[in-house]
Amino acid sequence: ALISKARKQTALSDLGDESFIPALEKLADSLETQARLSQLGRIAVHGMLLDNLKLRLELTEYRKQRPEVAQQNITRPLFVLGLPRTGTTILYELLAQDPAHRAPSTWEVAQPIPPAMRETFHTDPRIAEVEESVKKMELLAPGFQAIHAMGAELPQECVALLAPHFISDQFGVSFHVPEYRHWTLEQDMTAAYQWHKKFLQHLQVDYMEQRWVLKTPPHLAYLDTLINQYPDAAIVQTHRAPMDVLGSIASLSCTLHSAFSDDIDPMVIGQAEADYFAEMLRLGMQQRDAMSDENSRIFDVQFEDILSDPIAVIEKLYEHFGFEFSDKVRVAMQSYLNN
Repeated sequence: ALISKARKQTALSDLGDESFIPALEKLADSLETQARLSQLGRIAVHGMLLDNLKLRLELTEYRKQRPEVAQQNITRPLFVLGLPRTGTTILYELLAQDPAHRAPSTWEVAQPIPPAMRETFHTDPRIAEVEESVKKMELLAPGFQAIHAMGAELPQECVALLAPHFISDQFGVSFHVPEYRHWTLEQDMTAAYQWHKKFLQHLQVDYMEQRWVLKTPPHLAYLDTLINQYPDAAIVQTHRAPMDVLGSIASLSCTLHSAFSDDIDPMVIGQAEADYFAEMLRLGMQQRDAMSDENSRIFDVQFEDILSDPIAVIEKLYEHFGFEFSDKVRVAMQSYLNN
């Protein structure tokens, strides 16, 4: 019904690779049986799923109309990953201050047709529209902004790029869907990361810098697939005591789930988060252990070091990967911190 409605509303029919459909089915089933959605939640979920299907249709059509999108090369992307609440966001936002880096902004991911242009990247009228949507989220989930800042012009996570393929922790974070979440950890993610690349190609066709800087914690579970898709990827993993992480994750999840459900059980949510992230961490460790180039491929960062001196951490990170850390980069990052 959702697919039919999306096709009708867009007057488009081609969804590209339809291997995403089992994920959409699994997600819909978990939302129906586990998420304890309120009436408002059901309306919001319906809209969210429909919007992602429409976005998939529109991106697929745009790609057919502009052959140069498929010709885009994704060179030496820098990925930030690790458990949530381990400093990934501040590290990501600081890395995005480097003029050589291109981070996807929230507004262009939410409304990517047509792709953003360099000349109007900070003045595009879509920015104001997306900012209004962000404000609505704070009304639905009071306190969310204090835990995890959102903004139309802030860098967006890869969960949003993967959402139109429906294997994305955007849904796992927003709703109590443990069956769907664990199912995603067992899937072959090849097609999902192919979609991820297509989305990046679309975003960079009219505006690109030297490299993409990208972030989302669950990349950790799919390191092999990520590297198969991006063979020259540079990877940063953040670390923090897991028990400190879990309290913070569970708090964030309770806040987010409360926007869509009137039946929140912190004990159930806490246990679900522990189970999911323990498995994610196990999968990440397993794949790292099997890597022949782990030391050169991955740079490890401690949460405490990010808190005490993030610029020093980033300088070491750049040295590890052979990136240029200029005075201009240092000033841009320090200015962002000061603000």
